[in-house]
Amino acid sequence: MRAEDLEAFAEITATSYHEVDTRTHQRAWPDPVRRPAARNGHWIRRTGQALVTDPGGCWVAEVDGEVVGGAVSRVRELMWILASFAVRPEHQGRGIGTELMAAAMHHGRGCLRGMFAASADPGAVRRYRLAGFDLHPQMMLTGVVDRSAIPVVDRVREGTAGDVDLMDSVDRRTRGAAHLGDHELLLAQFRLVVTDHSTGSGYAYVDVDGSPVLVAATNRRTASGLVWEALASSSPGAQVAVHHITAANAWALDVGLAARMAIYTNGYLCLRGMKPPAPYLHHGSLL
Repeated sequence: MRAEDLEAFAEITATSYHEVDTRTHQRAWPDPVRRPAARNGHWIRRTGQALVTDPGGCWVAEVDGEVVGGAVSRVRELMWILASFAVRPEHQGRGIGTELMAAAMHHGRGCLRGMFAASADPGAVRRYRLAGFDLHPQMMLTGVVDRSAIPVVDRVREGTAGDVDLMDSVDRRTRGAAHLGDHELLLAQFRLVVTDHSTGSGYAYVDVDGSPVLVAATNRRTASGLVWEALASSSPGAQVAVHHITAANAWALDVGLAARMAIYTNGYLCLRGMKPPAPYLHHGSLL
């Protein structure tokens, strides 16, 4: 992959992901939304950074000189992470995805662990299992938060770049590898809240609508408090969501049920050489 491929691959991922979301959509879910322009800018910046830190993990496929698919992967300490993987729908079923996956996985050949999020697309899930990954079903919470249920959360403060060492420490304890420079990308896009106390440490990145997009903590009580802090920042009556909940993180379901949110299944967490991280809710691409 080269820098000049970024916009083309961004369009492919936006189109492909929306097509999968529409095809696997359940009627009770909120309607699928194609990645908006503002998010596309964040995607391009995030993937452009991967070209700098992990050039060997970033690949595109071309047909007649046109980019038709790609894969972006990162190595963080001893963990390989697949951040983006997509092939244009009309070019699927021709072996392009298999070649892209093989190239991306070669980047992580020295890693002990692997981790990425996947949709419920049957063809893609089959490829991941054949590549040796365990498939852990994910759930999501969505709905309007019952504000009368929000508890008082103590010892949570606004986070800054000065908390990266703390967060990397929590990352290593929960998922087995630090985010390192990826925190710079997350800090540029999301609000950060942090807790660091003798009873537990952790952090959460929170979207503008109050949805937590990454949560890591040293125990479930601390993780629950961070999710409550995120939900409390939502506007009254607004729809919020908590994604990427595995069975190992049932504590998050308890928070959502207390907040009167609904539970749905939604895709898989694909892992190799590790158990599902906990207490941990991963980011969709930076994991």
